[in-house]
Amino acid sequence: MADVDDLPRYRVLTGPDDASFCRRVSEALDLGYELHGSPAVTFNGDRVIVAQALVRPADTDAR
Repeated sequence: MADVDDLPRYRVLTGPDDASFCRRVSEALDLGYELHGSPAVTFNGDRVIVAQALVRPADTDAR
């Protein structure tokens, strides 16, 4: 598992709307990220593509 301190606080995951994308979002949630806003969805003529922004809350105890 990744060292949480080395992860960016903000990420955007993109990809085809499939089980692999859902697993990537789930893994980010398991690392402490939270969904930020609604997903963006588009169709590229072949398949549905989604984008989801995620943020990792700042450690307020460290301040």
